[in-house]
Amino acid sequence: MSTIAENIAKVRARIREAAHASGRDFAAVGLLAVSKTQSADAVRQAHAEGVRYFGENYLQEALAKQDELSDLDLIWHFIGPIQSNKTKLIAENFQWVHSVDRLKVAERLAAQRPAHLPALNVCLQVNVSGEASKSGCTPQELPALAQAVTQLPQLKLRGLMTIPEPTEDAAEQHAAFARLRALRDNLQLDLDTLSMGMSHDLEAAIAEGATWVRVGTALFGARDYGPR
Repeated sequence: MSTIAENIAKVRARIREAAHASGRDFAAVGLLAVSKTQSADAVRQAHAEGVRYFGENYLQEALAKQDELSDLDLIWHFIGPIQSNKTKLIAENFQWVHSVDRLKVAERLAAQRPAHLPALNVCLQVNVSGEASKSGCTPQELPALAQAVTQLPQLKLRGLMTIPEPTEDAAEQHAAFARLRALRDNLQLDLDTLSMGMSHDLEAAIAEGATWVRVGTALFGARDYGPR
């Protein structure tokens, strides 16, 4: 097996073990392969191992990759910060957006989603750790934002996403993910998605109810952040 194939097998085993340990169905946890800075060939290799869902942070890189891989049945998720001048291309070219954190962006995505396409699946990004450097609405802002987004055409609010402050402390990992789950439950909306957990903390995220884990390094290896 190639390195990517071996890595995918290892990550799937981790997901399966974490789901089993927490009494959850393995099939309820989606593997979102974070392919930012990775080549189209790397995505093709992952697809050959049955990976279908790919997350991208950088719009122009993602669009080039989508064009090169148009022969494959891939589902593209936008997971990076969203600039207002990028919403049209995101609305036209992705099936999911995990990083909506303000109403202006949601309104633009709704207005710019082509009418012939299904509603765009969106998650609201919440800054559960209160880090100034992180995107995301505050927990206090979330209820009003969620209510407003549910009223927008061509968007389907699926759930919440977070990128908590990195820590190796398992208790702190669990606490951050539990906060996001509680925020979703307290909204009392019909939401089925928690996008949380990455290569280093996916076990804690799964234990707390993650339905998407966003895994890059553990699948593809270290990223190359060269000139873009």
